[in-house]
Amino acid sequence: MNNLKVIVVGAGMGGLTAGISLRQVGYDVEIYDRVRQLRPAGAGISLWSNGIKVLNRLGLGAEIAHIGGSMQRMAYFTQAGQTLTNFSLTPLVEAVGQCPYPVARTNLQQMLLSAFGVENVQLNSQCVGIEQSDTDATAIFADGRRATGDLVVAADGTHSVLRNYVVGKTIERRYAGYVNWNGLIPIAPELAPSHSWVIYVGNGQRASMMPVGDNRFYFFLDVPLPKDAQPQADMRAELNYHFDGWAAPVQTLIQRLNPEKTNRIPIHDVDPLPQLVKGRVALLGDAAHSTSPDLGQGGCQAIEDAWALTTHLVTTNISVVDALKRYETERKDRTAEIILKARERADMIHGNVAAKTEQWYEELAQEDGGRIMGAIAKIIQKGPFH
Repeated sequence: MNNLKVIVVGAGMGGLTAGISLRQVGYDVEIYDRVRQLRPAGAGISLWSNGIKVLNRLGLGAEIAHIGGSMQRMAYFTQAGQTLTNFSLTPLVEAVGQCPYPVARTNLQQMLLSAFGVENVQLNSQCVGIEQSDTDATAIFADGRRATGDLVVAADGTHSVLRNYVVGKTIERRYAGYVNWNGLIPIAPELAPSHSWVIYVGNGQRASMMPVGDNRFYFFLDVPLPKDAQPQADMRAELNYHFDGWAAPVQTLIQRLNPEKTNRIPIHDVDPLPQLVKGRVALLGDAAHSTSPDLGQGGCQAIEDAWALTTHLVTTNISVVDALKRYETERKDRTAEIILKARERADMIHGNVAAKTEQWYEELAQEDGGRIMGAIAKIIQKGPFH
C-alpha cells in the first residue's frame, strides 16, 4: 500500500526505528511522546546481529558501528574471580554474519532521533486513548488534541497505556525476582579487558561489564530481592553489602560507579499477549512484548517489529487491517518465545531453583564457548535476515 499516514505513540527505540523504516517507504509518519524531554531508561543495551542487520538495511550501519562497542570475547568468572570460561566471539560472528554492537542508550536514541528528525517528534503529548473506524485510527491526547492516520502504532513502552485497549483487558507486569543496577563507567584494565564482556556469578547474583562506545563499559549488577525491597539511601553501601567478598574488579566497579548516574530497576516482564493488533492499531516493542533483559534481545525485538510492520504494510494492497494481522502472525510467536526463554534464563541465573543455578555454574566451568554461542546464534537466526 502507498501513501499511508501513520501515527506512532512513543519515541523510544521501537517507535523511532518504526518511524525511520515507515518513512523510507514513503509513508507520512508522526511520532508523539508523553515526556517533555527524551531520556532513555537504562544506561546501555546489547544489540545482536538480528537488530544490527535491520539498522544496516535502514542505512544506519556506519552510525551504529561508530557508537557501538567492540565486543570480541566473552568470559565468566566465579564471585572469587576464578575463570569459568573465556572465549572468542569470532565463531558466532562468522555464523551469523554480523558482529554485535553493545551501545549506550543515550547514543542510540540520539542516532535514531537524528535519522528521523528530532523536530518531527512531538513531545509533551500524553496519549490517553484510541478511537478507530473502518477507514482510520485516532490517538487522543490528555490535552484534547487528536492525531488521525490510517493506523496507530502503539510503541509506548513497558508501562503502555494502549496495551489494554488492544488486548481488551488490564495487563499487569510480572516481577522477575531481582533488582538490576546499571550505568556507565570508563574502561580500565583493572576492571576488565577493553574488548571483552565479563560476567561474575555467584549466589544467584551477577556483576557484568560490557564495552560500549566512547571508551566506556556498560555495567550491571543483579541481586535477587523481594518485590517490595526498598532502595537504600546509600547505594554504594547497599552494593558493598550484597557483593561483599567478591573479586577485586567487582569491588573496584562499585567504588568507581557514580550513584547519582546509576539506575536501580526492579526487573519485570509481561506474559505473552493473546494479540498484538486490534483493527488499525498495532502494538510494537516493549508495549507488545516486555521481557526481562536476560537474553539481551529486548531492543532487537523492537527493531525486528519495526521492519516486519513496514514490510507487511508495503507488500500488500488488500488493507491495513490485513497487513497488521500478518504482522501479528509473524511477531506473536517469535516474541512469546523470547519472553519465555528470557524468563527461564532469569530464573536459572538468579537462583529461583538453587539446584539449577548450581548446575549452570558447573556447566560454565566445562564450557568452551560453543554451547553458549550456539544458543545465541539460534535466537539470532530466527530474525528477518538470517
